[in-house]
Amino acid sequence: MEERTIVLIVGAGPAGLATAACLAQLSIPYVIIERENCSASLWRNRAYDRLKLHLAKEFCELPHMSYPADAPTYIPKDQFVKYLDSYIERFDIQPKYNTAIESCTHDEGKDCWISLACDVTTSVVVRYKSKFLVVASGENSAANIPVIPGLHDFTGEAIHSSLYKSGAAYSGKNALVVWCGNSGMEIAYDLASHGANTSIVVRSPVHVMTKEIMRLGMTLVQHIPVNIVDDLLVRMSKFVFGDLSRHGIVKPKAGPLLLKEKTGRSAVIDVGTVGLIKKGIIKVHGNISKINGNVVEFEDKKERSFDVIVFATGYKSMANTWLKNGESMLNNDGLPKKEFPNHWKGANGLYCAGLARRGLAGIAIDAKNIANDILSTYNTHRFEMN
Repeated sequence: MEERTIVLIVGAGPAGLATAACLAQLSIPYVIIERENCSASLWRNRAYDRLKLHLAKEFCELPHMSYPADAPTYIPKDQFVKYLDSYIERFDIQPKYNTAIESCTHDEGKDCWISLACDVTTSVVVRYKSKFLVVASGENSAANIPVIPGLHDFTGEAIHSSLYKSGAAYSGKNALVVWCGNSGMEIAYDLASHGANTSIVVRSPVHVMTKEIMRLGMTLVQHIPVNIVDDLLVRMSKFVFGDLSRHGIVKPKAGPLLLKEKTGRSAVIDVGTVGLIKKGIIKVHGNISKINGNVVEFEDKKERSFDVIVFATGYKSMANTWLKNGESMLNNDGLPKKEFPNHWKGANGLYCAGLARRGLAGIAIDAKNIANDILSTYNTHRFEMN
């Protein structure tokens, strides 16, 4: 079975949806496929209950559609999902769900992409022939759990943050959250708020900000050099939180906005976790050395028993497992070789959206760039898909 289209988009998360909308606005034909049975499955099925967008709504809009006027400044998960549903309806996006990509190969002779995808409900394999290919499968396509000696023999419950919903089930239990990004710090707060005896692993330096400080910084950096804004943000953070190094939280040498720009690492937006750390309600530990039964040994040789470990250790891209000719654009980790903002385009009509670790704002930029670039070629050469 074969289908032909100008553009094939792999993935119906926010990046794929944004790209589809931008192509639709330019009347460029496309097909969008998604391995799950819904759009934005990460948001619908793998996000904890209390999640809100950590940045103000003006930095989290997809192209060509704003949030409703009465939407709160910081959008809760459920409202963001409703926004995506409205987005899909408005731009008449019709993803082919339950369609898992198996391989994408560039045919140099015919100058097109040959993609094989399997309908997981019927096991029928469809062959897609497209002039352009957009990798929008996400940097968060597979859960990442680090290798720790003894983890497989841990006698308690060990889960990735994608399976965590609420701390209500862990009241009175000893809980350890591994890594201290936004998800880790918020899950630690949620666990402690539900009565769990909570600890968190802080493995590397991290900036901690309030949502108001970060909103100010992202507004100012549009008009003022990033180093000046970063200096202001660090000073404001220290004024609000004090010296957190005494509590095991050390700030990086690079400022929060520059660090995000260079490495993709975000500042933590505090939801109350720091206050609980200062009070000793949430304990801070360094890296884990090994696990023995239900006992975790840390690098400082301290040991403590836990009933549950939540790995807020992020995700990884799986694009390299199916993209066979992506060397011009992606590295061995399935992420862009080039730095933002020049990361989104490879050779032979290959593009990526949402892989630059720039959140929803970065997704919007990618989608517009990709659609406009395809349009410039599409108008010059009206392709015959032989």
